[in-house]
Amino acid sequence: MFPMLTVLSMFYYICLRRRARIGTRGEIMNSRRAIESNQRTLPLTVEVEQYVKEIVDFSSHYGSENSMSYTMWNLAGMPNVYPSSGDFTQTAVFRMYGKWWEQCASAPQPFRRTPEKFQSQDYVELAFEEPVYPTSIDILETYHPGAVIRILACSLNPFSQNLPAEVRWEVLWLGEPSKMVTHQARQFSPCIKQINFPTNLIRLEVNSSLLEYYTELDAVVLRGVKERPLLSLYKMPLIDISDFSDSEEEKDAYEAERLRKQFGDTAINEHTNNGYFDKLPYELIQLLLDHLTLPDLCRLAQTCKLLYQHCCDPLQYIQLSLQPFWARVNDAALDHLQSRCTLIQRLNLSWSGNRGAISVPGFCRFLKVCGFQLVCLELACCHFLNEACLEVIAQMCPNLQELNLSSCDRLHPQAFSHISKLVGLRRLLLYRTKIEQTALLSILTFCTDLRHLNLGSCVMIEDYDVIASMLSAKSKNLKSLDIWRCKNITEKGISELVSGCRLLEELDLGWCSTLQSSTGCFVHLARHLPKLRKFFVTANRTVCDTDVEELAANCPNLQHLDLLGTRMVSPASLRKLLQSCKNLLLLDVSFCSQIDTRVVQELTVQFPKVSIKKSFTQ
Repeated sequence: MFPMLTVLSMFYYICLRRRARIGTRGEIMNSRRAIESNQRTLPLTVEVEQYVKEIVDFSSHYGSENSMSYTMWNLAGMPNVYPSSGDFTQTAVFRMYGKWWEQCASAPQPFRRTPEKFQSQDYVELAFEEPVYPTSIDILETYHPGAVIRILACSLNPFSQNLPAEVRWEVLWLGEPSKMVTHQARQFSPCIKQINFPTNLIRLEVNSSLLEYYTELDAVVLRGVKERPLLSLYKMPLIDISDFSDSEEEKDAYEAERLRKQFGDTAINEHTNNGYFDKLPYELIQLLLDHLTLPDLCRLAQTCKLLYQHCCDPLQYIQLSLQPFWARVNDAALDHLQSRCTLIQRLNLSWSGNRGAISVPGFCRFLKVCGFQLVCLELACCHFLNEACLEVIAQMCPNLQELNLSSCDRLHPQAFSHISKLVGLRRLLLYRTKIEQTALLSILTFCTDLRHLNLGSCVMIEDYDVIASMLSAKSKNLKSLDIWRCKNITEKGISELVSGCRLLEELDLGWCSTLQSSTGCFVHLARHLPKLRKFFVTANRTVCDTDVEELAANCPNLQHLDLLGTRMVSPASLRKLLQSCKNLLLLDVSFCSQIDTRVVQELTVQFPKVSIKKSFTQ
């Protein structure tokens, strides 16, 4: 068995190496001569420094849609905070940090075959005044730095009225998630790669999973030259000493000879067509290919007919995430994958298809062939979507259980009405969309098996009390509800909600300013939701000791609690909570006026398994 696997690995290696060669020896020498001949005539260029002019797009932010506090729009212009450190409302903050959200029941299942190098969780796209050839980029981070893991440049001018025939994205810098020793402000200036086109559209991708708290960005500085540096015209390929020795044919002959000596001439020559592959069961080869990423699978398909057949088997595409390749996914890619995805059940197109890469006909064409068995469809930040797309989803995906439309903020409100036809939906994410109350009520009426619903920052809903009443009546199996920054739910809505949705494990009421503890709504909630694991009442100034003590008495499974901003919670009630809730992992008491740093330190010593957060403003 093991010799067969060794042969398979070696064969794959030889095939990939053949295609990986960059340029011939003649091209290398010509590039060198070109550089030498132009070294004396390099022009002097003036470097341009500019701050962000406009925020083009982003995946999430901590702030609301109708204010500036903690929003991505704070990245425009000169710094507001830097070089000060701390938690400031004038900075840009993403919605999540750490591992906490991944631990929740509402977190999506990861997709197989996601490349290890792709670890981005959020992004923001920044437009600058003038296109330049970048020479440096400075990112001013004012709190818990280290989230930025990838910087890209785009060939498209975002202020141009006409889309070019081709939109290119080039990676300027790539890093890994990191955990900084300090949370102090810093200027992050990575060494960036030279590119061969001018740009005034920069994209930052972040991963905050290792950070202790929300990362805060203040400003971004782009420096560059308007004239293309001549050195970038002549990119010399890396020279391997082996390029000047044996030819490719000689190398492959040597590898074949080595294999013959290791396994014997008879074994190699028994099957002249496909060698050891003819001895392997079809299922075993399928199992081996199951460990390849999508690009590797596509490359392997080009090596021989047998492997092409295996690589195109629809069983290899039961689930497919194209999010890591968002910059290259277009109509042609979907058309190419169409015949392979006839059995697909989980598809992730998040972040893909923007700026004309995927057209409405192209998307609909793909779903009409591949949509019938889909149970999960991730479409976060897909701005090509329109009403026709959602209509096709409703028609062609009758088995759909999970639909993610987060930050699809350009969808017309009327489009959402088609979702009500997906009666089997269990997970629906509508964060930062323009869904209106009528469409949402229709969805809740017909989609009665909802388990997870995200309505965070949905500002077009007029009366959340009505929504809560409908959820109570129709969504008895609801496990998680996010109404982050809802501005009009009252104690009546909370009472209705908890009376019908007794299985709730996660409830996010962060920044819901209309809820008042004096009405008894939080006490009522704690007494009726014994399964509660996550409870966010962020920035509710009225939460008091009585509410915390009721949580301690009635919610023993509590794991995540955010009390940021309350003035009425004392150390004594927190101690009761920590003693009663043995599973508690996260407790945020930032800006709680009665809880100072000394109290946090004492509680951390007493309850070391709990991560107690206390942010500050310098």
